[in-house]
Amino acid sequence: MRIRATAAVAVVSGALALTAAVIPAAQATGTSSAQDGWAAAHRLAAGTARSAATTFGARTSGTAAEPASGQPYQLAVAFSNVKVDSGKPAVVVGTTNTVHVPYSFTLTATDVDVSADDFIAGVDLYRGSATDPANDLYGDNAPTCTVTSSTSSSTGVVTVESCKGTIDIYPREDLTLSDPGTGWHSVAWAVALNGQDGDNPDESKIGEADHTGLAAPALQRYSTLTVNAAPEPVKKGATVTITGKLSRANWDTHVYAGYTGQSVKLQFRKKTSSTYTTLKTLKTDSHGNLKTTYKASVDGYWRYTFAGTSTTPAATAAGDYVDVK
Repeated sequence: MRIRATAAVAVVSGALALTAAVIPAAQATGTSSAQDGWAAAHRLAAGTARSAATTFGARTSGTAAEPASGQPYQLAVAFSNVKVDSGKPAVVVGTTNTVHVPYSFTLTATDVDVSADDFIAGVDLYRGSATDPANDLYGDNAPTCTVTSSTSSSTGVVTVESCKGTIDIYPREDLTLSDPGTGWHSVAWAVALNGQDGDNPDESKIGEADHTGLAAPALQRYSTLTVNAAPEPVKKGATVTITGKLSRANWDTHVYAGYTGQSVKLQFRKKTSSTYTTLKTLKTDSHGNLKTTYKASVDGYWRYTFAGTSTTPAATAAGDYVDVK
């Protein structure tokens, strides 16, 4: 897990210990009050969610203190149109490169000052239970929110914002081999610190809202597939040996390792054709290696293709051309 310079916050109702809290981007730079709100959110997380500090302690700074007394009130904030990566089914992550996963949502607030420096909102990904998440992924920066409407009536002032941001995944620091698959959810959340001192807050004066259990993409380990057909050139009727290897990212060792026991198709495309034909299906060995033979008949391209699994995306090797004499 990574140590970040950004602030961490807990949804103080205990619904979800969120480690992603930064103030709205439009308010996050250039003002001391904005920075105070950011720091207060961090101190609040340390003081109110010991379970979060235990689970995600390496990602947060400071030492957790005993939580202050009182319970936060429910913010009159609702979330809609929450989408992570535009609703795509999976996010693919390798071993080193940071992956920036876009999200968007609509926030509707009644009698809440969404322009306050210490009003905080965002979207996280979490795995497992919302009350005791096994992992939590969040953004380096707050979403950019734009007010789309503000109306007043006898029941209050209703403000609607359209927000866009990113969840930033650092595979070396955020992920382990327990994380790939479909067991992820998204949560939209908001916290109003209302000027409270994060060192000694009166939690009854802090507002919170969240919507847990929302749809989220699966996380998949980036895969690679190679092929080599030899000899080149080859006599007509002679044997072509086609080797290759299926590998995928290992989020514990941070290298690519062979993916064992997986079905992979051998395909061939004639030089004069644009279509590959499947010739046979074979399985990778204990190191992810592939090896088979075929009779050479015409010039063309050989390749392997892998359909993918819930934890690993599909992969297809670039065709290796063999000239038949």
